[in-house]
Amino acid sequence: MHASASPSTVRPTSAANSALGRLRWRIVDIVVASVIGVASGLIFLLWNFGYLGPKALLDPLLPGLQGLLDGPWLFAGVLGALIIRKPGAAIYVETLAAVVSALVGNQWGGFLTIEAGLVQGLGAEIIFLLFLYRAWSLPVALVAGAAAAFAGGINNLILWYAGADATFTTVYLISTVVSGAVIAGGLSWVLARGLAATGALDRFASGRERRALV
Repeated sequence: MHASASPSTVRPTSAANSALGRLRWRIVDIVVASVIGVASGLIFLLWNFGYLGPKALLDPLLPGLQGLLDGPWLFAGVLGALIIRKPGAAIYVETLAAVVSALVGNQWGGFLTIEAGLVQGLGAEIIFLLFLYRAWSLPVALVAGAAAAFAGGINNLILWYAGADATFTTVYLISTVVSGAVIAGGLSWVLARGLAATGALDRFASGRERRALV
């Protein structure tokens, strides 16, 4: 007697395989995520010194307002996730960028720089996870950037601003979250779409999706 599988028994397996394939990292994902991380780390290096001028202007205005300058250290994880669209992309890219900054050297020390990158990447990663790695719109990117900033801000308050009063804490957290949402979230989303429109990301869902709309 010949028994054939019914559609109801085949479809769940196919759907599960499709979902696993969508979330599984490929070699090209690792390579491109690494390139984004290293390139972002070089931008971090420039901002490690470039932020000092704006900071000198903001410090006298209102304590904690320097949080507005945090965004350029937060964009790597969001950008990496928007392009790669795989679990762990935000953590990997943001942490790798921090490693590059730490290896070259900066005023905060290697370990704390890498630790900060890990925390910031985790903040963004949680948002994409909550959407099951299926939502990549501008609002989600803004929230992911804000979450990276909030996580990084709490980390900074514990490590660098211990004992800060309520005013400083409030102003700093609001400032860094705004910076994270606008720069890490909004700017990364615009950059990812711009790269996709050129055809450079055609091997990724992010690139094919954008090209299909053009």
